[in-house]
Amino acid sequence: MLAWVNTALVTAFDLMLGPLMGLPPLVSLLLVSLVTAAAMLVVVARTSNQRAMITTKRGIHAALFEIRLYGDQPGLMLRAFGEVLVRNGHYLLLSLVPLAWMSIPLVLVIAQLQAFYGYGGLQPGVPALITVQLIAAAGPSAASALVLEAPAAVGLETGPVPLEGSNEVVWRLRPITAGAYTLTFHDGDAVVTKSLLVSPAPGRRSPMSVAAGLAGQALYPSEASLPGGSRIASIAVAYPEPGIDVFGWKMHWMIAYGVLSLACAFILARRFGVTI
Repeated sequence: MLAWVNTALVTAFDLMLGPLMGLPPLVSLLLVSLVTAAAMLVVVARTSNQRAMITTKRGIHAALFEIRLYGDQPGLMLRAFGEVLVRNGHYLLLSLVPLAWMSIPLVLVIAQLQAFYGYGGLQPGVPALITVQLIAAAGPSAASALVLEAPAAVGLETGPVPLEGSNEVVWRLRPITAGAYTLTFHDGDAVVTKSLLVSPAPGRRSPMSVAAGLAGQALYPSEASLPGGSRIASIAVAYPEPGIDVFGWKMHWMIAYGVLSLACAFILARRFGVTI
């Protein structure tokens, strides 16, 4: 079922984000954050006890006012401070219900956005590594049996190089021209493919293909899980992770996304009639 969900999400996000890739990353991420905030507010409105949240929030404000009012009376000030802590705890409990409803959809959305904003492109003329992880039962001879078939424009330089003490096999390539390519791995009769994007332009990048499994499909949804019958557990492309430029500062895109989404949610909350 998760594979079907990923396929639908990949199609939907490619259609939505494709036209935005010509914009500066921060601008397109702001638009995505605006949509995320609107969706979050709808969930909060439908799943939270808004009346209780409003009452609790007013109680917090009243207790804070008491702290200022009774600043010269330690006993009353401490009582008001305790009231703030209790009401904040109650507010947190009220917030857990919509948070629980949003958690799984947000994980799936973040995995999709990571493919667009989390990685930089491979550059023509700059070497990159391809790493294949073999299953534990593959044995030492499995590495030498692997054959990588790559287009001429990919520029395969070295490999396969087994890493001593692990089940990993590494190839080094030096792309010659930009483009979207397919790498083909032959493991006996089994054939496994991996996408490769050589381009400085923004776009969907899949850093890893993994064997079937819930965690792997959730974290790396851009490609279908590896087929059965092969000793390959995963294939990783060493895409750079440069971060996103925010007014001259480099930061992880998820930090910018989280801050922008929360800011948009607070700005839109009154229009949606929601207390957060």
